[in-house]
Amino acid sequence: MKKILRILFSSITGCIIYFLCDFLYTSYLEPTNFFWNIPEELDYLVMVIIILLVIILIYITISSFFVELLLKKLKDLEEIFTNMTLKEITMNVVGVCVGLVISNLLGIAVLQYGLIGSLIVVALNIIFGYLGYQVVQRKKDEVKMLGVNESSIAKPKVLDTSVIIDGRILDILKTGLVEGKIVIPTFVLEELRHIADSSDALKRNRGRRGLDILNEIQKQLKIPVEIVEIDYKDIAEVDSKLLKVAQEMDAIIVTNDYNLNKVADFQGVFVFNINELANAVKPVVLPGEDMEVTVIKDGKENGQGVAYLNDGTMIVVEGGKDYIGETIKVLVTSVLQTAAGRMIFTKTNGDKTSE
Repeated sequence: MKKILRILFSSITGCIIYFLCDFLYTSYLEPTNFFWNIPEELDYLVMVIIILLVIILIYITISSFFVELLLKKLKDLEEIFTNMTLKEITMNVVGVCVGLVISNLLGIAVLQYGLIGSLIVVALNIIFGYLGYQVVQRKKDEVKMLGVNESSIAKPKVLDTSVIIDGRILDILKTGLVEGKIVIPTFVLEELRHIADSSDALKRNRGRRGLDILNEIQKQLKIPVEIVEIDYKDIAEVDSKLLKVAQEMDAIIVTNDYNLNKVADFQGVFVFNINELANAVKPVVLPGEDMEVTVIKDGKENGQGVAYLNDGTMIVVEGGKDYIGETIKVLVTSVLQTAAGRMIFTKTNGDKTSE
């Protein structure tokens, strides 16, 4: 492949040199003045031979360097386009096309000047095409595609590994409250596959559960699910890749990872935390209310007992250690609410409930 490209590069460069020399030879120089002391009938033949020698010289000397540079740039360009969304590619193409239209309109005035005019038009195309691309890159957040109001379109939801393994996302999607397509990056699938292949039985079961949840989302729900072939080789952490995908796709990350939630908030990425949703729909408990709980174990502090509500909310019972295994009435003293969950602090009044 490289050898073919070197031959093409050398030939194209040699042809350009040939046409330039031929243009100068036929337009500005007298045939007898191009090569001195050579018969006129051999003058043109000598020029062709020299051009062939130049092509060979270019192939031997600099073609390898330029081909390596070209391949590197093509690889970088492929990486850029691979990491772009369809919307970004469309916007960039439109920007370049607008720049080319403007440059060609300006170039009409200089086309009459022959070769010089043609070179000016080429230069204008390069300059204005690049300017069109740069303007779109800097103003892409303000561009409205085809006059569509983006605020009226549901943003895609990018699922992270933790929320897939958790499984509650399936029930949430079944309610129909979540709008927009579901996006699963390939690196999330790869992480799930790696967990499912783990030698640790617990991790293996979690990974397989996550894959089962994805299959159920695709088969049972009418919500569009898109597997995005995207990766960032320069980024090692999956969470960082998720943030990058969400930024490029203007998407919302669905997670129950508290740390990812905080980092996303800091970077201005919208997050849908299902733990926060679960906390929001839990029954409200106010200080001063009475409730019945079953103390199941002792707490960290001396004399404390621990109980749980049906939704998993932890209840700390002051003086509840003596009532382990019993159902008692307690008085709510305070409620601690965080993004990671909720804790209810109570104290016992010593009253047992009847069985």
